[in-house]
Amino acid sequence: MTGKQHYMTWEERQKLEVMYNNLRLSVSVIAKTLGFCRQTIYNELKLGAYEYERCGFLKIRYSSDKAQQLHDWYQSGKGRPEKIGHDQAYADFLERKIRQDKFSPAAALAEARKAGYETTVCTATLYSYIYKGLFRELTSADLWVGRRSREKKPGEKRTPHPKLPSIVDRPVSASLRSAYGHWEMDLIIGKKGTSAVLLTLTERKTRREMIFKLPNRKAATIRGVFDKLERRLGKLLFRDVFRTITTDNGSEFLQYEDLRRSVYGGTRFDVYYCHSYAAWEKGTNENHNRMIRRWFPKGTDFGKVTHKQVAQVEHWMNNYPRRILGWLTPLESEEKARAA
Repeated sequence: MTGKQHYMTWEERQKLEVMYNNLRLSVSVIAKTLGFCRQTIYNELKLGAYEYERCGFLKIRYSSDKAQQLHDWYQSGKGRPEKIGHDQAYADFLERKIRQDKFSPAAALAEARKAGYETTVCTATLYSYIYKGLFRELTSADLWVGRRSREKKPGEKRTPHPKLPSIVDRPVSASLRSAYGHWEMDLIIGKKGTSAVLLTLTERKTRREMIFKLPNRKAATIRGVFDKLERRLGKLLFRDVFRTITTDNGSEFLQYEDLRRSVYGGTRFDVYYCHSYAAWEKGTNENHNRMIRRWFPKGTDFGKVTHKQVAQVEHWMNNYPRRILGWLTPLESEEKARAA
């Protein structure tokens, strides 16, 4: 069996992640199941590989989020004939969407198609035009993500938490994004020396976002957010909306039993923890946090940010069309998922 030769889709990368990380299938079995040659699978595993430590042993896992982001970045380097200079209205529309409305190039192109522009370019071409400086004001500084890599500090050690439920044991439906109600959680920290933070929650299937301004990052404060949500939604609806939470090993999230304890008694959801320094394991939330940083850049004093401003950004996030959702917004996707 020679297998397919084209690039993997996002859905195929998600399946590969579950097969390799959770089911521990061999490359041969994965290749046969997905319909690719073995070399393609090896290349893909290398693209999305990252290290983590468990029980004192260093292991390799695969992240579909990391692989997809790198794939998109590599594709953005391909040049095309410069069509955009022949349609200034089209160029101005894209520039306005990216600079003023803070759309990604892909989302801006999708909006242009909806608006009925005859000129079309692919996402990779648009990135190329931006980096070439072909727009009046739009530059690479207006894009969300540049070429960055996290530098490991000297002497920095990875500290696993073997007593807490690992992301490895998370339900397959959460890893595959096949069911609604599986969330990723993190904090966005404000200006150094200030205590106010943003708590961000991202639903994996629909990309629905919730943002809460908090006075501090204490475990009790974070737990209080879920207590209020549980009382507001009611026991049954809350447990339908929040089935699992995936988060990191920050000290504010480690009061496992308290976080899970329902105000009605028993437990309200399951919590799973990423491996230390493995941000790719909750890549959707990490990506959303970068989007939020477009409105609240590093150095923001969240104590001076109003709840209304936070609500406006949350509204923008949930009404922003996503390529991964077939250019639906998270709210439209959530409505579709809840009705299924």
